Amino acid sequence: MGAYNLKVTIDKDSGFCFGVIYAIDMAEDILAEDGYLYCLGDIVHNDEEVGRLKAKGLRIIDHSALKDLHNEKVLIRAHGEAPETYRTALENNITLIDASCPVVLKLQNRIKTSFDNKEKILIFGKHGHAEVVGLQGQTNNEALVFQDLAELDNVELPQKITLYSQTTKSMDKFYHIKDVLTQRGYELNANDTICRQVSNRDKDLPTFAKNFDKIVFVSGVKSSNGKVLYEVCRKHNPDTYFVSSIAELNPSMFSAGDTVGIAGATSTPMWLMELVKGELESY
Repeated sequence: MGAYNLKVTIDKDSGFCFGVIYAIDMAEDILAEDGYLYCLGDIVHNDEEVGRLKAKGLRIIDHSALKDLHNEKVLIRAHGEAPETYRTALENNITLIDASCPVVLKLQNRIKTSFDNKEKILIFGKHGHAEVVGLQGQTNNEALVFQDLAELDNVELPQKITLYSQTTKSMDKFYHIKDVLTQRGYELNANDTICRQVSNRDKDLPTFAKNFDKIVFVSGVKSSNGKVLYEVCRKHNPDTYFVSSIAELNPSMFSAGDTVGIAGATSTPMWLMELVKGELESY
């Protein structure tokens, strides 16, 4: 083939955030020593990376399986966990390898403090997302989780509200929500708890996306942050393709001599972006 001569560049700011690097390093150390390790939920929202670690002995379990597990080591991933998980571990003599991201832990503590102070808490986040489940757990599941303002339309909200955000949400959306709730006359204590490593990507990506004919955005479909960052790319470069693996690439997406930028979520491994680059260069 070789007729395409694509010029391919990987975004140097893309790839794992420090919370994910920390969790994966921890897992790999234990796998090298013990040969296997249980992990509560997908260690990262990227099937390719999960597959790589499963091949090394990582065993993904869910909360119901945790209840039946005894005397084992279990990794808690960067997203964090609700208090109940820690209670189960104590009862079952499970050693928790806690790789909760420090940014998430700090947020859990702030939410718990607000809850202990009897504040009415709203959490802007994705329903059922691992991080959000952990955050809601700090409030005895009493906090109201919403991912769109429309969800609050038919809800009787108290006059005084404390607002928090999942760490990987869009900053623009958060501040829009804050403005709308203030305009509606609520006494709002809004806490911007979005991870700066994610929000800085929001800021830098538009410049990156505009520099290329085409953008290939590499991310797992389950990644919340991947959805946010993909939309940022698409807004600034309509010729943006979302792929989860090299199998989803196709020469027909490109024209001869295209410049192509590769970007990814904070849960996208660099090796996968390198693989995509190699595939594109082979056209």
